[in-house]
Amino acid sequence: MQIEEKEIIKDQAQETQTPPKLEASPELKHGLKSYLHNLFDVRGDMMSHEDIDKMMEENTVIHGSNMWILILAILIASIGLYTDSFVTIIGAMLISPLMSGILTMGYSLAVRDLGMLKQAFKRFATQVVISIVASTLFFSLARLDEPTAEMIARTNPTFWDVLIALFGGIAGTIGNTRQKKGNVIPGVAIATALMPPLCTVGYGIATWQPTFIIGAFYLFLINTMLIGLSACIITNILGIPNRVEMDKKRQKKINRVVALIVILVVVPSILTGGYTIYSSHIDNQIDNYLETEFAFENTQLVQSDVDKENKVIKVALVGSTISDETIEVLNGQLRNYGLEDYTLNIAQNSLFGDGENSDMITVAVQENTIKQLRDYIESQNAKLEELEGKLAATTDFEAMSDKAEAVFGDYLEGCDCGVISDDGVEYFILAGNAKQTLTAEQKAIIESWLKVESGVDYVMLWIYSK
Repeated sequence: MQIEEKEIIKDQAQETQTPPKLEASPELKHGLKSYLHNLFDVRGDMMSHEDIDKMMEENTVIHGSNMWILILAILIASIGLYTDSFVTIIGAMLISPLMSGILTMGYSLAVRDLGMLKQAFKRFATQVVISIVASTLFFSLARLDEPTAEMIARTNPTFWDVLIALFGGIAGTIGNTRQKKGNVIPGVAIATALMPPLCTVGYGIATWQPTFIIGAFYLFLINTMLIGLSACIITNILGIPNRVEMDKKRQKKINRVVALIVILVVVPSILTGGYTIYSSHIDNQIDNYLETEFAFENTQLVQSDVDKENKVIKVALVGSTISDETIEVLNGQLRNYGLEDYTLNIAQNSLFGDGENSDMITVAVQENTIKQLRDYIESQNAKLEELEGKLAATTDFEAMSDKAEAVFGDYLEGCDCGVISDDGVEYFILAGNAKQTLTAEQKAIIESWLKVESGVDYVMLWIYSK
């Protein structure tokens, strides 16, 4: 009986020691869910479906004022490209009315209204043609000998442009459907850069450079397609009802056509972006290889060139001839830089592609030597400035001057102390006027005193006799 009572007490003690499970109350769960819903809800401050639909309908109408604003924006952007002024280009992008047409095309595709899509596309195509004609006329009159950096930047679209257009289109659609629109649309217009590519197309036509025409228009096409696709997706997410009911078979056909167009537009930019990243990585590795492995004492690297197509690195060396064993080691080091597919072609005491042109070799060596001397002088000047700063920080020149005049006041006056550098050596100077001609012994005493007081091994006296 006593044993049973002890077991019961033991069981009760174990139950008492077990911590209770904490569970969030239903009110807390509901409050957290409601908070997160309100935090990321994109429908809370949205315009009514009717207002959105009316706005999009308005965007399909061609107004003369919009066309004039577009032409002026194109001219401003063209001037910005001509003068290589990024600020001017930004101003043109803020003025441009192109964005609304792209968002309307994406919206009409989402609500299954092919009639609105045709009208929006007609308006947008008209704007594109006017923009290209205006920019072509501008660059036909304002001729450029060489394209500016801003133009060149618009001819090589990459995968990053795809992401910018995609995210910009999402932000633009959400902002465009708000009751209070804010500054989202202008920001998207700047980020996605619709105007500069069109102006660059005009430059390419005016100067007949197909590379600029194709590259810039491809960038414009990427931005247009991805912004429109983003608008279509977000419109569906917002739950805006279809304006036209469409059978599933026709809808699937339209979806396939849209997907195919997007793939055809996006894939080349992805490949280009991947190649750009890979090419940049290879360039960095080659630079590291040449800088690290070709640091010889009596041999200088005066010329280098990379043939990425045939995977050949060419270098020209001037100075002491390096051995075949060293060249073999240099070839072996390529794998340590991820360049195992490349081969090394070394020209010694000659320049590749120019035979035995001694004049060019001499010039190359002189340029390399001048650069090394400049670097050395700059480093020595930096060290001298550092030493002078340290010495000035630890020495009170005014107090030293007063002390020198007090100690040697019998034959010196107007004493002044300082520091100068000569050929890498620091000299502590005492300048002053002599009341009488100083003997060699007196000068030696002053110099010894200066060394002790300044702690510097080299001193100099500038004593002027009356």
